[in-house]
Amino acid sequence: MAGEAAGDSKGISEAGLVKALGSVDALFVGFGAMIGFGWIVLTSGWIQSAGTLGAMLAFAAGGVVMIFVGLVYSELVSAMPLAGGEHNYLLRGMGPRVAVFGSWAITGGYISVVMFEAVVVPETLLYLVPQLEQVFLWNVAGSDVHLTWALTGTVAAVIMGWINVRGIRTASLVQTFIVCFLLLVGLFLILGVIVGSEPSNAQPLFTGGAPGMIAVLVAVPFLFVGFDVIPQSAEEVKIPPRKIGRLVVVSVLMAIAWYLLIIFTSSMAIPSADLANHDLVTADALAVLLGHEIWGTVVIAGGLAGILTSWNAFLIGASRLMFSMARAGMIPAWLGRLHPKYRTPANAVILISVLAGIAPFLGSGMIDWVVNAGSPAIIIAYFLVSVVFLLLRRREPDMERPMRVGGAGSAGGTIIGVISVILTALMFALYLPLTPWSTDLGWPAWIMFGVWMLIGIWYMIRLPGGIRAGADAEEQLIAAVRRRRGQGGDSGLGDG
Repeated sequence: MAGEAAGDSKGISEAGLVKALGSVDALFVGFGAMIGFGWIVLTSGWIQSAGTLGAMLAFAAGGVVMIFVGLVYSELVSAMPLAGGEHNYLLRGMGPRVAVFGSWAITGGYISVVMFEAVVVPETLLYLVPQLEQVFLWNVAGSDVHLTWALTGTVAAVIMGWINVRGIRTASLVQTFIVCFLLLVGLFLILGVIVGSEPSNAQPLFTGGAPGMIAVLVAVPFLFVGFDVIPQSAEEVKIPPRKIGRLVVVSVLMAIAWYLLIIFTSSMAIPSADLANHDLVTADALAVLLGHEIWGTVVIAGGLAGILTSWNAFLIGASRLMFSMARAGMIPAWLGRLHPKYRTPANAVILISVLAGIAPFLGSGMIDWVVNAGSPAIIIAYFLVSVVFLLLRRREPDMERPMRVGGAGSAGGTIIGVISVILTALMFALYLPLTPWSTDLGWPAWIMFGVWMLIGIWYMIRLPGGIRAGADAEEQLIAAVRRRRGQGGDSGLGDG
């Protein structure tokens, strides 16, 4: 496949991307993507729905789901350490049309998260600066939009875009610094439990029965979306492929530990009967545990840090997916052009950042629809990757797999793949109005999802036919696109 060479001695990949990420950088990209703001605002609901131990068990069970998906990704990224992750796996195992469909789907999911973060930043700052909302503009979907509030999110989008255009190393340094601050907040929470907790507050351990635990379980997989950002930047990682695969699994384990810590510490600080009175229960919990409201502000700052790590990681992931699709001639070629100095997919980064900059002017009401539209798109990609894992195990048993999950034989890996397929299919079914526990996305979200996927189908239909899945599928596709357009050079892949 194009770009499979390791790159030259100067640390440049075959595709022209700079190999600048070490083990910690890559790990923090994946872990940071999974830690947004939900751990501050949603914890109270989890404990009220299932009880302290019930919520923790539900999270552990949901984490197991993501571990299986993560294992599938870990083998594939070690075998194909190329930018674009899913794009490469699907292209090799299922061909160009499925590859562009799945890659377009998860790109939309990533972009929806980036747009959401641009709205959550000013929403979070409201807790610290209540006067942020000035100059009323309009009301969208029941949400008032103020100029100063919206501009705060837009400025954040410009800054995040600038950081990512400057290079993956700059973006990873920012990511590492912010994740370290998050981990420091975690240490403060542990310290708070040691010096100021009241074990009786954790009662009841279980409440709501099975429906209560299911209510928490339904939300878990979607909070863990983000470990798959590590494969997107695989061509910019300067570590062995086997180690990249391990980092995927480690990032999921870190996220499981983080969320379990948040539930435990919050329940030990505030009685369950009082949880409903706290909007930011984790922040209030640390303030109670350490005896001063300043610690609540520290946690809110940690929440803001979580927003930025998630934003940064998904911006990296979406831009690399666009770069890979454009490089293969699937979408307009200008999205695959690298910055001449920084060697980043600058056009893709700028496009995504423009969408993020517009998002705050839509208000917090409409942006929920955008996120709901992106969530099932991500699960579609997870399902397809799980299927292609099994296909490649059967069709290419001798393919080099530096990290072979399930042991040396085929049985263990096949079982892991089958479980991943089943679990991701069930996850997608939770979005459909089929069960009492299904998530109600709302018709606006389904329309947005449908429009985005129709665009992807349009790109899919326009691809040249007759190209089969395989190791050389990308080269065949690039050659076919060039023949169609009568070109022999590297420029002009796709329709720019």
